[in-house]
Amino acid sequence: MKYLIIGAVAGGASTAARLRRLDEQAEIVLFEKGEYISYANCGLPYYIGDVIKNRNSLLIQTATSFNQRFNVDVRTMTEVIAINPATKTITALNHKTGKSFDETYDKLVLSPGAEPMRPPLPGIANDGIFTLRNVADTDYIKAYVQKKNVKKAVVIGAGFIGLEMAENLHDLGLEVSIIEMGNQILAPLDFPIAAIVQQHIRSKGVNLLLNNAVASFEKTDSNLKVILKSGEALDADIVLLSIGVKPDTKLAINAGLKLGNAKGIWVNEYLQTSDPDIYAVGDAIEFENPITKQSMNTYLAGPANKQGRICANNIVLGNKQKYNGAINTAIVKVFDMTIATAGTASKNLTKAEIKHVVSTTSSGSHAGYYPGAKQMSIQIAFSPEDGKIFGAQIAGYDGVDKRIDILSSAIQRGSTIYELTEFEHAYAPPYSSAKDPVNMAGFVAENILSGKLSVFYWNEFDKVSANDILLDVRNKDEFERGSIANAINIPVDSLRERLGELDKNKNIFIYCQIGLRGYLAHRILKQVGFTKVLNMSGGYQLWEICNKEMKLSEPSKVLS
Repeated sequence: MKYLIIGAVAGGASTAARLRRLDEQAEIVLFEKGEYISYANCGLPYYIGDVIKNRNSLLIQTATSFNQRFNVDVRTMTEVIAINPATKTITALNHKTGKSFDETYDKLVLSPGAEPMRPPLPGIANDGIFTLRNVADTDYIKAYVQKKNVKKAVVIGAGFIGLEMAENLHDLGLEVSIIEMGNQILAPLDFPIAAIVQQHIRSKGVNLLLNNAVASFEKTDSNLKVILKSGEALDADIVLLSIGVKPDTKLAINAGLKLGNAKGIWVNEYLQTSDPDIYAVGDAIEFENPITKQSMNTYLAGPANKQGRICANNIVLGNKQKYNGAINTAIVKVFDMTIATAGTASKNLTKAEIKHVVSTTSSGSHAGYYPGAKQMSIQIAFSPEDGKIFGAQIAGYDGVDKRIDILSSAIQRGSTIYELTEFEHAYAPPYSSAKDPVNMAGFVAENILSGKLSVFYWNEFDKVSANDILLDVRNKDEFERGSIANAINIPVDSLRERLGELDKNKNIFIYCQIGLRGYLAHRILKQVGFTKVLNMSGGYQLWEICNKEMKLSEPSKVLS
């Protein structure tokens, strides 16, 4: 058998290695249009920022080492320019020699990845404007920063790579601005979790401009000008375009392969394209979202590597192993914070018309009496009927990674919030509390489902009328430092003695700092005859952050 693989990074290299482990006799040819194969794409920003010192550590395998270990014919700087399914051949162009040639195959695997979006804006071809997608891009950017004595950087796009680049350029001592067309950073997140991170970014002196779009670029004698659609301009010595990627489907289209609704290469459950002898993996494919059942793409290394293994299994062993899709579990370091997500955001569940409840909790990363505990905020979205978990998002400083992995596993298995209440974690004071933040998220969700807790949200104050009672149950000094307009203050520890100050016939909207004391007040009131009681999920802390960010996200907040 002869297997050809187009694309030699995460998905393609994983497929090739697994094919060899399953079939020692096969002829395997791996094509890569660039110079490097199997490199650590996710590590590129950290090499630019000098966190990773050794460039070679990014190169997981070289063409030579891959060939030696797996007996795979690796052809770098060789671009496949056409596929002819009728004759089961491909045409490739060797960029070193300039010559093209044909190659036959029995089975073909497409792993062309995604390509960065580069809109046709005036001046976008100017020197000093970069995208970051591969090792060559990294080398250009690092050399430019070192040789040009750059001092000001503008990052366009506040996705995962954009924020990583902003942090690394900031750590190199550059003055950094981030421009984002949307009203928040990190589109997979819901606004409240994004708002927490935005406040942290601003605290680092980064100029974060939301609801702003770029109109053009201009080259000046000394640097670049980034012209916004608002008419304002930012000076820049270097510009990083990080406005997203799209599946690279050119080869597939020209070969007559089917695309899906998400504009990626359509594959069945076995990662087989519309041509039975051609399979596809990685960023270029689309598949059914396990939660929304809608077509989706994912641009993550983890799913690509797993797809490569499954694809090879199906090629060699017959279509035996189904690919069950991805829930887009992702994590990113943003300065001192860590942000993670798994499953589907509330805003996307709403678009998909999936009924759900959202709950936000804040807990310490480990026992509060052990030094160094840091707060983390966990938001989960779940079914109001059976508690099935649809999505989870976390913003914190320590231990975020292990909590999102726990929640991701539960979501992937179709589990419920009830599992979270009984989840048994490894507990010692340096690592957690006796009740882990994951347990706490489950407890609160269980209380909501059982009717022991009714919640409202930071953006639902239109539900609070002049005839209702807005009750702040924090301590007096907390209330005096900042409160919500028209709230009255009765600390939860005094509530039982002051019940006579409240009217049982009125709706009572409670809030505290993060939600816990509000829940305690809610339980007291409900059990002594108050019937219309709600507690604000996430508390005053989340309300304050979200409202600050709503104001700062206005397009007029531009520094030039």
